[in-house]
Amino acid sequence: MNQSAKNSDPRHTVLVLGYGAREHCLAWKIAQSPKVGRLFIAPGNAGTAKIGTNVPLHEESTEEIVAFALDNKIDLTVVGPNFPLAFGVVDAFQASGLRIFGPTRAAARLESSKIFAKAFMQRHSIPTAEYRAFTDYEQAVAYLDEMSTPRVVVKISGLGRRGRGVSVCDTRAEALAALRSYLIDGAFGESGSTVIIEERLQGPELSLFALADGRTVVPLLAVRDYKRLGNGDCGPNTGGMGAFGPPVDFDSRMMKDVVSNVLQRTVDGMAREGNPFVGILYAGLMLTDSGLRVLEFNARFGNPEALVVLPLLESDFYEAIEACIDGRLTPGHVRMSSQSAATVVLASSGYPESHEVGRAILGVEAAESLPGVLVFHHGTASDEDSLVTTRGRILAVTATGDTLSRALKSAYGGIAAIQFDGMYYRTDIGSGQ
Repeated sequence: MNQSAKNSDPRHTVLVLGYGAREHCLAWKIAQSPKVGRLFIAPGNAGTAKIGTNVPLHEESTEEIVAFALDNKIDLTVVGPNFPLAFGVVDAFQASGLRIFGPTRAAARLESSKIFAKAFMQRHSIPTAEYRAFTDYEQAVAYLDEMSTPRVVVKISGLGRRGRGVSVCDTRAEALAALRSYLIDGAFGESGSTVIIEERLQGPELSLFALADGRTVVPLLAVRDYKRLGNGDCGPNTGGMGAFGPPVDFDSRMMKDVVSNVLQRTVDGMAREGNPFVGILYAGLMLTDSGLRVLEFNARFGNPEALVVLPLLESDFYEAIEACIDGRLTPGHVRMSSQSAATVVLASSGYPESHEVGRAILGVEAAESLPGVLVFHHGTASDEDSLVTTRGRILAVTATGDTLSRALKSAYGGIAAIQFDGMYYRTDIGSGQ
């Protein structure tokens, strides 16, 4: 498209940052808006290439991305992953006079610094687990010895990758191993130089996603996701193996409680402290016998949770994004379907420790032809006329339905049409709610 043709098109040019299934889903949803014309994804994957134009830029190369946005007259940029937010991509765009959707570096500390988030929750009376922070291994061990139970959670304060950096410990030996890995071995570098030892809460977990414009917060959907690799929540933590929503054990009363006592308090508190939060606000929650507790905040959509939320969003997502940036968000910008949705991640054998790449993928088009089935790409590339694997998580098959059981049946039906060597997935997503 030449420049004169672009100028004659009143629709907006949009850039989505990220490479995975979350970004594929974001691009898919944004492209549905009549306001959107040309769409770029940096760096994207084989799935996003069918929606827009992939750009060979690393999602964390802030200066190059800003230059690209200026050169191509990008009207609005949407940030998918957490690391660009933590590195200040929003600040850089704003300094260049560019519109971008996501929190500033200071506001993104709700996710990028668990120490900041825990202290923030204490200051603003947001219910969370008790904790202590440490930079010294011996002091952390001494505190561990004082606790009445070895069943604790050990977390790095900074950002981890692929679900790493959080150890849910059943024994003292497991807690010691986590502390040694983080504080002595430096498994996460600077991100793991400070750790949190947290009381281990009990109860069902779920995630609630909302839009925020710095003052107003509007909920989207509650989702339950599956981080462990194996059925029955066994094996190592991963970036996510599946999700569904909405959970039946999260009712309208609970929604009102979380919006009022967690999400709005968070947005109000960030504004009072001079760091207004604009973007996607995620609260990871546990439903304990003593009430709701916040496990963590994220400053963006989860992956694969976004693949459940966005297919159930019936209103114009791009219009809602613009309203957030302009500070005029209202509940009318969000209209959710009454249906259910489920997504199941297809991974390569060896994930999350290792994986082979370049394996041919078959059957994606057949899966997409099934009613209610969507296939979002995560680790894929086009090799001549073939689709091949490039990462540990490869695809996510999403389906919607009048009930969760129907959505799950359709999603697993879509999976049955797909093949690649070493394909692995959980078969218990959504079972038992």
